[in-house]
Amino acid sequence: MGAEKDIIIAVELASTAIRAIAGKREPDGSMQVLAFAQEESPNTIRKGIIDNIDKTTQALSRVIAKLSDKLGVKINSIYVGLGGQSLRSVHNRVLLQFDGLELLSHKTIDKMRDTNSGVVYPNAEIKEVVPQEFTIGSRSVVDPVGMQAEAIEANFINIIARNTLEENIRKCVNGAGLEVQEVLISPLCEANALLTANEKRSGCALVDMGSDTTTVSVYFNNILRHLCVIPLGGSNVTSDITSLKVEAEEAEELKKKYGTAYRSDSEDKAGEKISLSFDRTEDLEKLQEIVEARYEEIIANVYHHIEAFKDKILSGIIVTGGASRIPDIQQAFARQTGGDINVRIMKGHPESVTVSFGVQITDHDRLNTLYSLLLAGKENCVGEIAKAPEQNEFVFEPKQDEPEQNAESAAQNTSDEPETPEKPKGPSALSRLWRTFEKMLSDDPDGDDENA
Repeated sequence: MGAEKDIIIAVELASTAIRAIAGKREPDGSMQVLAFAQEESPNTIRKGIIDNIDKTTQALSRVIAKLSDKLGVKINSIYVGLGGQSLRSVHNRVLLQFDGLELLSHKTIDKMRDTNSGVVYPNAEIKEVVPQEFTIGSRSVVDPVGMQAEAIEANFINIIARNTLEENIRKCVNGAGLEVQEVLISPLCEANALLTANEKRSGCALVDMGSDTTTVSVYFNNILRHLCVIPLGGSNVTSDITSLKVEAEEAEELKKKYGTAYRSDSEDKAGEKISLSFDRTEDLEKLQEIVEARYEEIIANVYHHIEAFKDKILSGIIVTGGASRIPDIQQAFARQTGGDINVRIMKGHPESVTVSFGVQITDHDRLNTLYSLLLAGKENCVGEIAKAPEQNEFVFEPKQDEPEQNAESAAQNTSDEPETPEKPKGPSALSRLWRTFEKMLSDDPDGDDENA
């Protein structure tokens, strides 16, 4: 491909694979996908947390090399997402009291924010702070600057994660010979990319059902109110199916082919059989019971975190992620919530993303986290165009009007080639013609008179 400017590179360190994507920002703010690559990474990342630094570094190096080859440029830095089991939100309040009425200024609010940022959490650190409303007396306000108060209470949502989570990400990126452009909070990027302004304002819950984890984010009045990561996902369903004495790969195929998150009571599949390896059979009903039971547990955990906000999420539940692609997932949510909350399943990629012709991506539903990280990127991540060796770029040919010594120099440049005996060079055609002419003159009897 030709030279590109301001190419953004985003990487998702997922439990099943490391994925990388390249995009270019369009004038209207949308993102055009230029290339995509992935590398399977079994046993390197568990529950969204890097489990093996060396293997993750190697897999990251390979996927970046693939992407670089497709782009034809050198990748210098990347945007990388941070998620995982230890990521969660914690509500914190900061109270200030004054001797009398105090005119609230930006300095006052900054002081409260600094106090909040100084909170220490055991084995965890603050990754992001999301301010909530401020309370003055019995009033709740978003911007208290310029108001008078004898006391003010600030509410914050602190997003925290295990201390080593980001540190290990940076180790892997640097070990792969790259710089970290920015470590982004994946659930926040997803909400910005997938939720509409109306959904955030009227209230909704974004549920990302991945392989090892399920992430729940709750919004209303355009503000994040709750964030948690549940250590359950599609891989737990696959693991349960292996109880039928099948390998994990076969269990995954059975889940995709026959699994359902909700079995209707009126549906009678008694006696129907499915084929297993080694010429065995099993009841379809038994397989579906296993799948349904695990999905029921996952959704019950999701609802546990949503229930306190059910009267405020007027836009309902928006579900995305690879594990959400199982049939009847909406009915499974409706059974758990009592049918009072609308459920929408995300399909395809975000509207603000377009995929260039020739880029092979077939499973958009599994890539919404990666698309969201790409959309959050701002700075160029690539360097110079990769160049071919010099000898393939230039062909040296002596010019016709070049002085003789240049031609001789060019001839000397071929001295490295095997020498072959040279044929003796005779006089040139012009020299022979001149000698013939001189001889004719010498034989002419009148030649002396003319020369006199």
